[in-house]
Amino acid sequence: MSNALLSIRTDNDTKKEITEFANSVGLSVSAFVTVILKQAVKEGRVVLTPNLEPTPYLEEVMRQALADYKTGKNFTRTTNKAELRAYIDTL
Repeated sequence: MSNALLSIRTDNDTKKEITEFANSVGLSVSAFVTVILKQAVKEGRVVLTPNLEPTPYLEEVMRQALADYKTGKNFTRTTNKAELRAYIDTL
């Protein structure tokens, strides 16, 4: 198998970060990119996972919702569809 040169452009910070990451998992950048490319071709897709960290506002909303849930505040429990419909009709 012969090697081919693949050249990409990226900013210096990204190059540094990917080099550090690849090294942390025991790979060179070249080996890391090769693994990623082969996986994409084999699976016929590229999986890009967004960073799902809540904003400070959402964290506060979630904290308040949890506190409300624990104290029963702003929560209504129903045991069947008829109870739920009756409750919704009162809103």
